[in-house]
Amino acid sequence: MDDHNGKEMIKITENVSIPETELLFTFIRSPGPGGQNVNKVATAVLLRFNLVSSPSIPEDLRARLLLRLENKITLSGELIVKASSYRTQERNKQDAIMRLQELLKHAAKVFKKRRKTKPTYSSTQKRLSTKKLHGKTKSLRQKKLRDV
Repeated sequence: MDDHNGKEMIKITENVSIPETELLFTFIRSPGPGGQNVNKVATAVLLRFNLVSSPSIPEDLRARLLLRLENKITLSGELIVKASSYRTQERNKQDAIMRLQELLKHAAKVFKKRRKTKPTYSSTQKRLSTKKLHGKTKSLRQKKLRDV
């Protein structure tokens, strides 16, 4: 996505976008089989985004992202995404950006707090009658003690 200033922008929420200049791309060799180019061409991408020092993210959103993505963030506050599905750097770069965008979008969602509800009267009655029936069935299986 382009911003009106000509910079590439990655949209996270309705009012939050990250400029692509805040992302650091490192190209590495892809793992696994790949034929003649596998040991010569670095097509896999490591995308690094410093979540802690990013000026584009508001403080309340940053706190929520840090909490939800705590096991994916390094000690220095970087979020790292590795992409090596495709055979070209450009496709892997786009894949990494898309995955970062999805990760941040999902973590930025504000979930509604669950409201406790009471079971209905009929569901309680049904549960109790099922319990009584089950107890009756079990009592019929028991051997009765006879008077001697």
